[in-house]
Amino acid sequence: MIETIPDLPAGIDGLRASGKLTREDYQAVVEPLVARAATTGQRLRCLVEIPDFGGITSEAAFEDLALGRRVLHAFDGCAVVTDLPWLAGMTRFAAFFTPYPVRVFPFEERAAAITWLQELPGASHLRIRVADDTVVVEADGPLRVEDVAELAAVVDRHLAEHPTLHAVVLHAAAVPGWENFAALRAHLQFVARHHRRIDRIAVAVDGTVAAAAAGLAGLITHPRTRHFAHDELDAAIAWAAAGRARAA
Repeated sequence: MIETIPDLPAGIDGLRASGKLTREDYQAVVEPLVARAATTGQRLRCLVEIPDFGGITSEAAFEDLALGRRVLHAFDGCAVVTDLPWLAGMTRFAAFFTPYPVRVFPFEERAAAITWLQELPGASHLRIRVADDTVVVEADGPLRVEDVAELAAVVDRHLAEHPTLHAVVLHAAAVPGWENFAALRAHLQFVARHHRRIDRIAVAVDGTVAAAAAGLAGLITHPRTRHFAHDELDAAIAWAAAGRARAA
């Protein structure tokens, strides 16, 4: 069955799903929510609690897909609260291909799930500073679409007044990755638009993945790329600056 969750903060819609889900559940509870969002233009922030799961009928699965397509781009985010390990894993996997943020919380962190929904789109995972012709980017979490847009805005402002940007330095404890496929696509589009106007990229990130990625990027993109350890940020910036000095 599916039922609404009362007494949630304003702007958050809650659904609790348990047992076996039927088409009637979707028609009685989910469809009115979708219809309201479609007709009013309301952005959806949903808390979905799943204490147990007994399956879903084929008719309900079809209804789920049909309703989802109608409001796919109307979501600000969805928090799934469950203690079922297999469901949490499946949800995290599916979240990467969802065009809005989806996070999984255990029931003991239900309050944190509500807070996360209230704070969407959330704080930036990037800290960006510009020194001369070098942009230093510090990342502390998976990149979101908003983070890539923020970086693009900084780079575009510089390129509006200069033919090139000398260097970008990425500093992170580990490869930050992407929140979802939409963020990955935005990042790839950023690279495609800008890589020929950037002279150097320094990657100050620990791990063999970061080192391999930096080497591969140096082969297939225009900027000269070099890898540094996370604690070698000063050396990374110095390498970028040295290249600028020679170019000058």
